[in-house]
Amino acid sequence: MKIINIGSMNIDRVYEVAHFINPGETIASKNMETYVGGKGLNQSVALASAGAFVFHAGMIGDDGVILKNYLEFRGVDTRFVRTINGPSGHAVIQVDEDGENGILLYGGANQCITEAFIDEVLDYAGPDDILLLQNEISGMEYILKQASQKGIRIALNPSPIDDRLLDMPLELVTWFILNEIEGRALTGKDQPQEILEEMQLKYPGRHVVLTLGSNGVVYSKDRQYYQHGIFKVAAVDTTAAGDTFTGFFLAGVLKGLKAAECLRIASAAAALAVSKAGAAPSIPMLQEVINARLEEVPYEEIPRG
Repeated sequence: MKIINIGSMNIDRVYEVAHFINPGETIASKNMETYVGGKGLNQSVALASAGAFVFHAGMIGDDGVILKNYLEFRGVDTRFVRTINGPSGHAVIQVDEDGENGILLYGGANQCITEAFIDEVLDYAGPDDILLLQNEISGMEYILKQASQKGIRIALNPSPIDDRLLDMPLELVTWFILNEIEGRALTGKDQPQEILEEMQLKYPGRHVVLTLGSNGVVYSKDRQYYQHGIFKVAAVDTTAAGDTFTGFFLAGVLKGLKAAECLRIASAAAALAVSKAGAAPSIPMLQEVINARLEEVPYEEIPRG
């Protein structure tokens, strides 16, 4: 079994700032670094780092060879990474003194995914495989419908959430991996338990993984329910934490691990990613996660509010 990720690839320009810039304000950044990133690329790197057999599919521009090279360096199959004329996707990222981030995206080549390209990629997938999607590329609705017709199981990280995505046939998704903002947009509910219950009503029988930031993560499917707390680390940069979690969780699914164990490994991997700067370069290898001695905060002890 393999995972095919039709996803974005971005060149990230990360600026260290005292605080997020306000309207009309000009501030000087303390530092600027250039990294490879994009939710799709990050999640493919996380999948490969967790030991999954992953193919990345997507478009880069004339400036994007660094993106393809990095995927290959981290063990991702790039036979479906294609180069087109024009710029690659890129992101301008602010990281404040607490390690929180704010991101401005430019789609670039990520918005040039064609139906012919999608058909070519999906012809390589079988019903035992998993297709992973985010919402940073074009062609999303076509991908969902074609993959479903072929019997391919779909995992969706609905980020960034927008009205266009909400109108798509999301009932075709098998795994939803989302945060509270995305959960609220999909359900109209605010509390984690309400979000999970509404997701099961709207999409019965689906796996729903709801990440809660410093409050851990919860999972539900039918009558199954699991939760996991966070691991204590000094936060440096949260940019790829969610992508790391997604990749390690789905890698666990592919290996046949139970949901509770997938949550544990993915939470530990995300904690290690938060402790380093950058997006994809902060994603740990599986052995690092296994060897890490992290202190867990049990879910029940996490402060609310």
